[in-house]
Amino acid sequence: MPDTGNQDGDAAEDANVNGIRRFGALFGAVVAPTSFITGLLYYFGLNQAYWFYASFGVDATMLGLGTIDYLVISVDSLFVPMVVTAAAGLAAFWGHDLLRARLAAGARPHMLRLLVPTLGGVGCLLAAGGFWSVLDNDFFLRAHLAAAPLCLAVGVVLLAYALQVRRSLPAAAEATASDDGDAEAGPPAPAEPSDEPPAPVPSASRQQASARPEWAVLAEWAVTFVLVGLSLIWAASDYAAAVGRGRAEHLASQLPTSTIAVLRSTRSLGIDAPGVRELRCRGAGSAYPYRYEGLVLVIQSADQYVLLPKNWTPTTGVALVLPRTDSVRLEFVPYAARGTLGRAKC
Repeated sequence: MPDTGNQDGDAAEDANVNGIRRFGALFGAVVAPTSFITGLLYYFGLNQAYWFYASFGVDATMLGLGTIDYLVISVDSLFVPMVVTAAAGLAAFWGHDLLRARLAAGARPHMLRLLVPTLGGVGCLLAAGGFWSVLDNDFFLRAHLAAAPLCLAVGVVLLAYALQVRRSLPAAAEATASDDGDAEAGPPAPAEPSDEPPAPVPSASRQQASARPEWAVLAEWAVTFVLVGLSLIWAASDYAAAVGRGRAEHLASQLPTSTIAVLRSTRSLGIDAPGVRELRCRGAGSAYPYRYEGLVLVIQSADQYVLLPKNWTPTTGVALVLPRTDSVRLEFVPYAARGTLGRAKC
Protein backbone atom coordinates (compact mmCIF):
# COMPACT_ATOMS: atom_id res chain seq x y z
CA MET A 1 0.00 0.00 0.00
CA PRO A 2 1.58 3.39 -0.95
CA ASP A 3 2.52 5.81 1.81
CA THR A 4 -0.08 8.51 1.25
CA GLY A 5 1.35 10.65 4.09
CA ASN A 6 4.70 11.00 2.37
CA GLN A 7 3.04 11.55 -1.01
CA ASP A 8 0.85 14.32 0.43
CA GLY A 9 3.81 15.95 2.15
CA ASP A 10 5.79 15.84 -1.10
CA ALA A 11 2.82 17.30 -2.99
CA ALA A 12 2.59 20.23 -0.57
CA GLU A 13 6.33 20.80 -0.73
CA ASP A 14 6.30 20.62 -4.54
CA ALA A 15 3.61 23.31 -4.59
CA ASN A 16 5.77 25.56 -2.41
CA VAL A 17 8.86 24.94 -4.52
CA ASN A 18 6.94 25.74 -7.69
CA GLY A 19 5.67 28.94 -6.09
CA ILE A 20 9.20 29.99 -5.17
CA ARG A 21 10.44 29.24 -8.66
CA ARG A 22 7.65 31.20 -10.29
CA PHE A 23 8.26 34.17 -8.02
CA GLY A 24 12.02 34.02 -8.66
CA ALA A 25 11.46 33.96 -12.41
CA LEU A 26 9.00 36.88 -12.18
CA PHE A 27 11.36 38.90 -9.97
CA GLY A 28 14.30 38.26 -12.31
CA ALA A 29 12.20 39.34 -15.29
CA VAL A 30 11.15 42.61 -13.64
CA VAL A 31 14.40 43.52 -11.84
CA ALA A 32 17.83 42.75 -13.25
CA PRO A 33 19.70 40.86 -10.48
CA THR A 34 23.03 42.54 -11.22
CA SER A 35 21.55 46.03 -11.15
CA PHE A 36 19.62 45.24 -7.99
CA ILE A 37 22.69 44.00 -6.14
CA THR A 38 24.80 46.92 -7.37
CA GLY A 39 22.15 49.36 -6.20
CA LEU A 40 22.09 47.78 -2.74
CA LEU A 41 25.88 47.89 -2.46
CA TYR A 42 25.88 51.53 -3.54
CA TYR A 43 23.23 52.38 -0.94
CA PHE A 44 25.04 50.65 1.91
CA GLY A 45 28.37 52.26 0.94
CA LEU A 46 26.74 55.68 0.76
CA ASN A 47 25.13 55.16 4.15
CA GLN A 48 28.40 54.17 5.81
CA ALA A 49 30.32 57.05 4.20
CA TYR A 50 27.63 59.54 5.22
CA TRP A 51 27.79 58.62 8.90
CA PHE A 52 31.58 58.34 8.89
CA TYR A 53 32.13 61.90 7.68
CA ALA A 54 29.10 63.22 9.58
CA SER A 55 30.92 62.24 12.78
CA PHE A 56 33.51 64.90 11.88
CA GLY A 57 30.91 67.44 10.74
CA VAL A 58 31.60 66.94 7.02
CA ASP A 59 28.88 66.40 4.44
CA ALA A 60 29.96 63.34 2.43
CA THR A 61 28.10 64.49 -0.68
CA MET A 62 30.50 67.40 -1.18
CA LEU A 63 33.49 65.07 -1.42
CA GLY A 64 32.52 63.75 -4.83
CA LEU A 65 32.87 60.06 -4.02
CA GLY A 66 32.09 57.91 -7.04
CA THR A 67 30.26 54.64 -7.57
CA ILE A 68 33.43 52.58 -7.24
CA ASP A 69 34.21 54.30 -3.93
CA TYR A 70 30.81 53.46 -2.50
CA LEU A 71 30.98 49.86 -3.75
CA VAL A 72 34.35 49.37 -2.09
CA ILE A 73 33.14 50.96 1.15
CA SER A 74 30.06 48.71 1.19
CA VAL A 75 32.25 45.60 1.51
CA ASP A 76 33.31 46.81 4.96
CA SER A 77 29.73 47.23 6.13
CA LEU A 78 28.26 44.09 4.52
CA PHE A 79 30.89 41.48 5.35
CA VAL A 80 29.56 40.66 8.82
CA PRO A 81 25.82 40.73 7.84
CA MET A 82 26.47 38.47 4.86
CA VAL A 83 28.42 35.95 6.96
CA VAL A 84 25.75 35.92 9.67
CA THR A 85 22.92 35.59 7.11
CA ALA A 86 24.70 32.75 5.31
CA ALA A 87 25.35 30.92 8.58
CA ALA A 88 21.72 31.36 9.69
CA GLY A 89 20.46 30.12 6.33
CA LEU A 90 22.70 27.06 6.48
CA ALA A 91 21.49 26.26 10.00
CA ALA A 92 17.88 26.67 8.82
CA PHE A 93 18.41 24.26 5.91
CA TRP A 94 19.99 21.70 8.20
CA GLY A 95 17.14 22.05 10.67
CA HIS A 96 14.58 21.58 7.89
CA ASP A 97 16.34 18.41 6.68
CA LEU A 98 16.41 17.09 10.25
CA LEU A 99 12.69 17.73 10.61
CA ARG A 100 11.97 15.94 7.33
CA ALA A 101 14.02 12.98 8.50
CA ARG A 102 12.04 12.83 11.75
CA LEU A 103 8.77 12.97 9.84
CA ALA A 104 9.90 10.24 7.46
CA ALA A 105 10.86 8.08 10.45
CA GLY A 106 7.32 8.39 11.83
CA ALA A 107 7.45 11.20 14.40
CA ARG A 108 4.68 11.10 16.96
CA PRO A 109 1.64 13.37 16.43
CA HIS A 110 1.94 15.14 19.78
CA MET A 111 5.50 16.27 18.94
CA LEU A 112 4.29 17.64 15.62
CA ARG A 113 1.35 19.40 17.26
CA LEU A 114 3.78 21.04 19.69
CA LEU A 115 6.27 22.25 17.07
CA VAL A 116 3.88 24.25 14.91
CA PRO A 117 2.28 26.33 17.71
CA THR A 118 5.71 27.03 19.18
CA LEU A 119 7.07 28.31 15.87
CA GLY A 120 3.90 30.29 15.23
CA GLY A 121 3.83 31.84 18.71
CA VAL A 122 7.47 32.92 18.64
CA GLY A 123 7.01 34.21 15.09
CA CYS A 124 3.96 36.25 16.06
CA LEU A 125 5.77 37.76 19.03
CA LEU A 126 8.83 38.75 17.02
CA ALA A 127 6.84 40.01 14.04
CA ALA A 128 4.60 42.09 16.32
CA GLY A 129 7.66 43.68 17.92
CA GLY A 130 9.13 44.45 14.51
CA PHE A 131 5.90 45.96 13.17
CA TRP A 132 5.50 48.04 16.31
CA SER A 133 9.02 49.38 15.85
CA VAL A 134 8.07 50.52 12.35
CA LEU A 135 5.20 52.59 13.75
CA ASP A 136 6.87 53.83 16.95
CA ASN A 137 10.41 55.20 16.85
CA ASP A 138 10.55 55.20 20.64
CA PHE A 139 9.87 51.47 20.98
CA PHE A 140 12.55 49.77 23.06
CA LEU A 141 13.77 47.61 20.17
CA ARG A 142 14.88 50.74 18.29
CA ALA A 143 17.47 51.38 21.01
CA HIS A 144 19.37 48.20 20.08
CA LEU A 145 21.38 47.78 16.88
CA ALA A 146 19.31 46.03 14.16
CA ALA A 147 17.03 44.44 16.80
CA ALA A 148 13.79 45.75 15.30
CA PRO A 149 14.40 44.70 11.66
CA LEU A 150 15.80 41.32 12.67
CA CYS A 151 12.78 40.65 14.86
CA LEU A 152 10.51 41.46 11.94
CA ALA A 153 12.48 39.31 9.48
CA VAL A 154 12.82 36.30 11.79
CA GLY A 155 9.20 36.56 12.88
CA VAL A 156 7.89 36.54 9.31
CA VAL A 157 10.16 33.61 8.40
CA LEU A 158 9.00 31.58 11.41
CA LEU A 159 5.34 32.31 10.65
CA ALA A 160 5.74 31.33 7.01
CA TYR A 161 7.64 28.17 7.90
CA ALA A 162 5.12 27.17 10.58
CA LEU A 163 2.34 27.57 8.04
CA GLN A 164 4.15 25.43 5.48
CA VAL A 165 4.86 22.74 8.07
CA ARG A 166 1.22 22.82 9.20
CA ARG A 167 0.06 22.20 5.65
CA SER A 168 2.17 19.06 5.40
CA LEU A 169 1.56 17.72 8.91
CA PRO A 170 -2.04 16.40 8.85
CA ALA A 171 -1.24 13.52 6.54
CA ALA A 172 1.76 12.41 8.59
CA ALA A 173 -0.13 12.79 11.87
CA GLU A 174 -3.15 10.91 10.59
CA ALA A 175 -0.99 8.13 9.19
CA THR A 176 0.81 7.72 12.51
CA ALA A 177 -2.40 7.83 14.51
CA SER A 178 -4.05 5.26 12.26
CA ASP A 179 -1.07 2.94 12.58
CA ASP A 180 -1.27 3.14 16.39
CA GLY A 181 -5.00 2.48 16.33
CA ASP A 182 -4.61 -0.55 14.09
CA ALA A 183 -1.95 -1.99 16.36
CA GLU A 184 -4.27 -1.76 19.39
CA ALA A 185 -7.32 -3.17 17.61
CA GLY A 186 -5.52 -6.27 16.36
CA PRO A 187 -5.17 -7.62 12.85
CA PRO A 188 -7.97 -6.60 10.45
CA ALA A 189 -10.38 -9.14 9.05
CA PRO A 190 -9.38 -10.50 5.67
CA ALA A 191 -11.13 -8.77 2.80
CA GLU A 192 -12.82 -10.56 0.00
CA PRO A 193 -10.65 -10.90 -3.07
CA SER A 194 -11.41 -8.49 -5.89
CA ASP A 195 -9.92 -7.94 -9.33
CA GLU A 196 -10.35 -4.13 -9.16
CA PRO A 197 -7.58 -2.03 -7.57
CA PRO A 198 -8.55 -0.04 -4.48
CA ALA A 199 -9.52 3.54 -5.11
CA PRO A 200 -7.09 6.11 -3.66
CA VAL A 201 -8.41 8.11 -0.73
CA PRO A 202 -7.40 11.79 -0.92
CA SER A 203 -6.12 13.23 2.33
CA ALA A 204 -6.59 16.70 3.81
CA SER A 205 -3.07 17.75 2.89
CA ARG A 206 -3.48 16.74 -0.75
CA GLN A 207 -6.86 18.43 -1.02
CA GLN A 208 -5.46 21.60 0.59
CA ALA A 209 -2.42 21.68 -1.71
CA SER A 210 -4.52 21.13 -4.81
CA ALA A 211 -7.20 23.61 -3.70
CA ARG A 212 -4.80 26.55 -3.46
CA PRO A 213 -4.68 28.51 -6.71
CA GLU A 214 -1.33 29.32 -8.20
CA TRP A 215 -1.77 33.07 -7.81
CA ALA A 216 -2.31 32.62 -4.05
CA VAL A 217 0.93 30.66 -3.66
CA LEU A 218 2.78 33.25 -5.74
CA ALA A 219 1.30 36.18 -3.80
CA GLU A 220 2.13 34.56 -0.46
CA TRP A 221 5.80 34.08 -1.35
CA ALA A 222 5.98 37.58 -2.84
CA VAL A 223 4.68 39.22 0.35
CA THR A 224 7.00 37.09 2.47
CA PHE A 225 9.98 37.98 0.30
CA VAL A 226 9.17 41.70 0.41
CA LEU A 227 8.79 41.78 4.18
CA VAL A 228 11.92 39.75 4.85
CA GLY A 229 13.92 41.58 2.18
CA LEU A 230 12.99 45.04 3.44
CA SER A 231 13.73 43.97 7.00
CA LEU A 232 17.20 42.72 6.05
CA ILE A 233 17.89 45.92 4.11
CA TRP A 234 16.80 47.89 7.17
CA ALA A 235 19.09 45.84 9.41
CA ALA A 236 22.05 46.15 7.04
CA SER A 237 21.45 49.90 6.74
CA ASP A 238 21.52 50.31 10.53
CA TYR A 239 24.66 48.20 10.71
CA ALA A 240 26.34 50.24 7.94
CA ALA A 241 25.60 53.44 9.85
CA ALA A 242 27.00 51.90 13.03
CA VAL A 243 30.12 50.79 11.16
CA GLY A 244 30.59 54.31 9.80
CA ARG A 245 30.35 55.84 13.26
CA GLY A 246 32.60 53.13 14.69
CA ARG A 247 35.27 53.72 12.05
CA ALA A 248 35.13 57.44 12.79
CA GLU A 249 35.60 56.84 16.52
CA HIS A 250 38.53 54.54 15.81
CA LEU A 251 40.16 57.12 13.54
CA ALA A 252 39.68 59.83 16.14
CA SER A 253 41.36 57.68 18.77
CA GLN A 254 44.32 57.08 16.45
CA LEU A 255 44.87 60.73 15.47
CA PRO A 256 47.56 61.49 18.09
CA THR A 257 49.76 58.66 16.74
CA SER A 258 48.94 59.02 13.03
CA THR A 259 51.22 60.30 10.30
CA ILE A 260 51.33 64.10 10.41
CA ALA A 261 50.43 66.03 7.27
CA VAL A 262 52.43 69.26 6.99
CA LEU A 263 50.43 71.73 4.93
CA ARG A 264 52.30 74.36 2.93
CA SER A 265 50.53 77.25 1.28
CA THR A 266 51.35 80.29 -0.81
CA ARG A 267 49.18 82.45 1.43
CA SER A 268 47.84 82.44 4.93
CA LEU A 269 44.85 80.14 5.37
CA GLY A 270 43.90 81.45 8.79
CA ILE A 271 43.58 77.98 10.30
CA ASP A 272 42.62 78.30 13.95
CA ALA A 273 42.27 74.82 15.41
CA PRO A 274 43.58 73.19 18.60
CA GLY A 275 46.98 71.62 18.06
CA VAL A 276 47.61 73.29 14.67
CA ARG A 277 50.65 75.54 14.46
CA GLU A 278 51.23 78.16 11.77
CA LEU A 279 54.77 79.06 10.75
CA ARG A 280 55.80 81.74 8.27
CA CYS A 281 59.01 81.51 6.29
CA ARG A 282 60.98 84.72 6.24
CA GLY A 283 63.01 83.83 3.17
CA ALA A 284 62.05 85.72 0.06
CA GLY A 285 62.70 82.73 -2.19
CA SER A 286 60.22 80.35 -0.56
CA ALA A 287 57.44 79.27 -2.90
CA TYR A 288 55.23 78.21 0.03
CA PRO A 289 55.91 80.70 2.81
CA TYR A 290 53.16 79.42 5.15
CA ARG A 291 53.52 76.11 6.95
CA TYR A 292 50.90 74.36 9.11
CA GLU A 293 51.76 71.49 11.41
CA GLY A 294 49.55 69.23 13.50
CA LEU A 295 47.14 67.99 10.80
CA VAL A 296 46.19 64.48 9.70
CA LEU A 297 44.97 63.65 6.21
CA VAL A 298 41.72 61.66 6.20
CA ILE A 299 41.06 61.39 2.46
CA GLN A 300 41.80 63.05 -0.84
CA SER A 301 38.77 62.89 -3.13
CA ALA A 302 37.50 64.91 -6.07
CA ASP A 303 40.45 67.30 -5.88
CA GLN A 304 39.78 68.02 -2.21
CA TYR A 305 41.72 67.30 0.96
CA VAL A 306 39.92 66.42 4.18
CA LEU A 307 42.20 67.18 7.15
CA LEU A 308 41.75 66.84 10.89
CA PRO A 309 43.82 68.32 13.70
CA LYS A 310 45.68 65.63 15.59
CA ASN A 311 44.02 66.91 18.81
CA TRP A 312 40.54 66.69 17.31
CA THR A 313 37.66 65.99 19.70
CA PRO A 314 33.91 65.91 19.05
CA THR A 315 33.39 69.01 21.20
CA THR A 316 36.33 71.20 20.18
CA GLY A 317 37.49 69.75 16.87
CA VAL A 318 37.09 71.21 13.40
CA ALA A 319 37.47 69.47 10.04
CA LEU A 320 39.21 71.19 7.13
CA VAL A 321 38.22 70.69 3.50
CA LEU A 322 40.76 72.30 1.17
CA PRO A 323 40.83 72.32 -2.63
CA ARG A 324 43.69 70.47 -4.26
CA THR A 325 45.44 73.28 -6.14
CA ASP A 326 48.96 74.39 -6.92
CA SER A 327 48.77 76.90 -4.08
CA VAL A 328 48.95 74.17 -1.42
CA ARG A 329 51.29 71.25 -0.88
CA LEU A 330 51.31 68.38 1.59
CA GLU A 331 54.31 66.80 3.27
CA PHE A 332 53.99 63.74 5.49
CA VAL A 333 55.97 63.07 8.65
CA PRO A 334 55.67 59.58 10.24
CA TYR A 335 54.91 59.37 13.92
CA ALA A 336 58.41 57.99 14.58
CA ALA A 337 59.90 61.20 13.11
CA ARG A 338 57.61 63.57 15.01
CA GLY A 339 60.63 65.00 16.79
CA THR A 340 61.56 66.91 13.63
CA LEU A 341 58.37 68.93 13.85
CA GLY A 342 58.60 72.32 15.44
CA ARG A 343 62.32 72.65 14.65
CA ALA A 344 61.88 73.47 11.00
CA LYS A 345 61.97 77.16 10.24
CA CYS A 346 60.40 76.74 6.88
